[in-house]
Amino acid sequence: MNRARHKHAIAVKKILICLAVLTLFQETTAAADKDLGDRARGALKKATTFFLSISTNGGYAGIYSLDLKKRYGEAIYEPAKLSEIWVQPPGTPSVGQCYLRAFRLTEDSLYLKAARNAGRALAWGQSWWGGWDHRAEVADLKPDSRKPARKETRCTFDDNITQGALDFLIDLDRFIEEEWLSRAIRLGLNHMIKSQFENGAWPQWYPLRGGYHDCYTFNDKAINDCIRVMLNAYEAYGNKEYLSSALRGGDFIILSQFEAPQAGWAQQYSHEMKPAWARAFEPPGVCSLVTARNINTLVDLYLYTRDEKYLEPVPAALSWLESSMIGENLWARLYEPGTNKPIYGDTDGKVHFTFEEISQERRRGYNWRAGFEVPGARNYYNQVKSMGADEYLAERAKPLTEAERRQKIERLVPQAEEIIALLDEKGRWVRNDLIQSSVFVRNFNTLCEYLELSAERE
Repeated sequence: MNRARHKHAIAVKKILICLAVLTLFQETTAAADKDLGDRARGALKKATTFFLSISTNGGYAGIYSLDLKKRYGEAIYEPAKLSEIWVQPPGTPSVGQCYLRAFRLTEDSLYLKAARNAGRALAWGQSWWGGWDHRAEVADLKPDSRKPARKETRCTFDDNITQGALDFLIDLDRFIEEEWLSRAIRLGLNHMIKSQFENGAWPQWYPLRGGYHDCYTFNDKAINDCIRVMLNAYEAYGNKEYLSSALRGGDFIILSQFEAPQAGWAQQYSHEMKPAWARAFEPPGVCSLVTARNINTLVDLYLYTRDEKYLEPVPAALSWLESSMIGENLWARLYEPGTNKPIYGDTDGKVHFTFEEISQERRRGYNWRAGFEVPGARNYYNQVKSMGADEYLAERAKPLTEAERRQKIERLVPQAEEIIALLDEKGRWVRNDLIQSSVFVRNFNTLCEYLELSAERE
């Protein structure tokens, strides 16, 4: 009996020791989380303060020299004037979205003010037509300005430019109510509706400017991003005209699919619905990347509408992708219509059938062979098809389990530590002796993600 009691006492003691160790571990982890969280918040504020100091009337260039005397757009071959801001991501709209994310996290008015200033810069740089070009002139924006004097500048749907600006302004509109903002959003959405062709497609540029810019354009997600923005606008404002525009965009995706066995899509189409040339090195062809992205958009529209017609084109598209692999999870970007041979382009404006025969400059300057988002599109469709819309959406809406959250936090901790360590005394993330909006956006969002996950644990 005494021996049994002794064993029981030892077992109880072991349990108490384990509980004490677990409690100590949890307390240590919580303290470490709080310390990193405090430093992450400090880094966000310090980086924001610096970025505000280099803004141009609230907006931003893409790249700055360290002495701030030179600024550029997407790359250093695109110089920007001191009075210009960059709209193309990761320019002003992307930076503005960072500020909104930080405001949601912290409710610090510094971030909302910064986001408002970015929104005003975009509104003042908006074209008279309602869209945006890669860059925008904001010299006329003064602190007491109430109504922009818009110019008839070109507007593009390339590279998520007009769409990304509207996404940000619509999100900003959820936090502030000002007439200049409402006007800019209405003008932009009306521009998108006006620029949409009767068949549901969008061009790369509007007003039309000739050449391949007038084509029905999937390249760089032009049509896909337009559909997303119109759905976002419908969610925000309930205007059925926006929903109708999005659905007509989906109908164009269905309309423009090639017949089996090449049941994919081209990067751009002529107004006669033929795959079209774009730049000299972009020959007409069936495109694996566009096909993957169109599959994603079709599934998105199915989840939104529950209309099976948006899923019907997908099996044939996946079958074509499956038959067109050139390696394990590897595709050519473009395939010749009819023969399905991989094709490549160069500055000579000719179609080439081997990668090795094109110039080194074009081999490096364009993504000719890759996974092209195909595995993700395939998995997305298969999951939705097998689960059904309701179950899939319910599963997607579930919060992370504690184990999943902890795993994500552990993955982010070394990244957050490195990002904080790289922030210099002025509040800059310097890379290659340049200050880059892309680096700011990436680092800022990583710190926000860490803080969001840590807040969910509390």
